[in-house]
Amino acid sequence: MATCKVSLKLLIDTKGNKVLFAEAGKDFVDFLFNILSLPLGNVINLLTKNSMVGSLGNVYESIETLSEAYLQPNQSKDAILKPETPASATSYPLFLSSTVKSVSVNKFYMCQYFHQNVADDPRVTCPQCQYLMSVNVPYISPAMAKEALSNDEGGYVKGVVTYVVMDDLVVKPMSTTSIITLLQKFNVKEIGALEERVVHLGMDEVCYGSF
Repeated sequence: MATCKVSLKLLIDTKGNKVLFAEAGKDFVDFLFNILSLPLGNVINLLTKNSMVGSLGNVYESIETLSEAYLQPNQSKDAILKPETPASATSYPLFLSSTVKSVSVNKFYMCQYFHQNVADDPRVTCPQCQYLMSVNVPYISPAMAKEALSNDEGGYVKGVVTYVVMDDLVVKPMSTTSIITLLQKFNVKEIGALEERVVHLGMDEVCYGSF
């Protein structure tokens, strides 16, 4: 199976020999935001973002401050920041989906006559007909229902926007104003010293932080 990769465009200050920030598309931002749909989102919410070790608190704050206009129509901030249930394995974006083991899915059963009784154990007998309730009934989660009704491109953020990702994982929509502000923040004096470089990330780079 071919390894899925995403691309980032790095803006490098060749004089200072440092990466200022990365230009990222929807795929990479969805990956970052998807991390918080795992139980970590609840952990950060309980501990508060300021007490988190590393940059996960910055990802959390990036979602908090991101305008709802950049989110897909079927997504909300609370779905990421305060997840109620583990994300389905099919919702993991790109390279992560091939490495995450499937999570358990709720299974429900009815008898062969489909009496209005449901059980989560196929060895249970129906109280009306006394037949085993062994017929599997498909479970449709709220997330699956929303996805089926939506015609959007999936994920969390819209793909028509380019995003700025800092080395501490702060994420913001890119604009001319934001670029000028960042250049001023890094005290860039010579525009000619800036260089763009495209890097490609796969699962190895994500796991070991080699990007």
